[in-house]
Amino acid sequence: MAALAVVSAVGLMVDDRVLVGAPIWAKPFKFSVSFVAYCLTLAWMLTLLTRGRRIGRWAGHAVVLTALIEMVIITVQVVRGKRSHFNTATAFDSALWNAMGMTIVVLWAATLVIAVLLSRTRITDRATALAVRGGLLIALAGAALGFLMTLPSESRQAVEGLDASDTMGAHSVGVPDGGPSMPLTGWSTTGGDLRAPHFVGMHALQLIPLLLIALVVLAPRFAPLRDAGVRLRLVRVAVGGYAALVALITWQALRGQPLIHPDAITLTAAGAILAAVAYGTWRALHPTAPTHPTRNAADKEPVA
Repeated sequence: MAALAVVSAVGLMVDDRVLVGAPIWAKPFKFSVSFVAYCLTLAWMLTLLTRGRRIGRWAGHAVVLTALIEMVIITVQVVRGKRSHFNTATAFDSALWNAMGMTIVVLWAATLVIAVLLSRTRITDRATALAVRGGLLIALAGAALGFLMTLPSESRQAVEGLDASDTMGAHSVGVPDGGPSMPLTGWSTTGGDLRAPHFVGMHALQLIPLLLIALVVLAPRFAPLRDAGVRLRLVRVAVGGYAALVALITWQALRGQPLIHPDAITLTAAGAILAAVAYGTWRALHPTAPTHPTRNAADKEPVA
């Protein structure tokens, strides 16, 4: 995947073709970089297993194989100048799209197997256990959001003016794919885009464990972070806040609303999440002092 990212970066510089409003090599570049982070993180998580290592190893092999098939298909379609996702224009395009659908289902199921194994693994540090398991669960939910894009939508096809035989699904909600978009991500700026919650959700796999690593690194400088209980409570806040964020931007996308143009309802919900996270963080850093039973009885002289 790292090698393909380099190849795709070269393609971005030397190939000026545009497909669905984006440079044609942008998709393999973004996917390969994403798979680098995804697979490295899963590889590290597999080292935490204390039992079921053989099953975990085979699940890891399944992730590698399906990711490779996915990227081969995407790259083949780039070379052909065709869409890889949602393309059912010809029998060959449809076969490739169906193959991609099957590989992603297998990849998701293999990741679920790894998540189940890790949920049954004894991890001594509770904050690490929560960061790993919480990140995996949110990532699985984020990956599952990708399946929403594959569903046929008469409203999307009507907006795009496409026949059902040409496409099956879309990234955008309420607007055609390929319209005005954000730089780098390519997410729509005129309608909802399911790639936003899909991306944010999947990368909980890296971001939540990275938060814990940051807390451990900062612990020598900040006394409260030296307490394992404080780190655990902060990770709990992060997992809850991250899950709420994914839910919010999913709801926003399904309402056909651009990520960068939230309405008042979305902003209110975002404010509530931010306030809850801020309060949770404050409470995590300033826990209620434990109460101690009175020692009056212990201080009394023993009765003869």
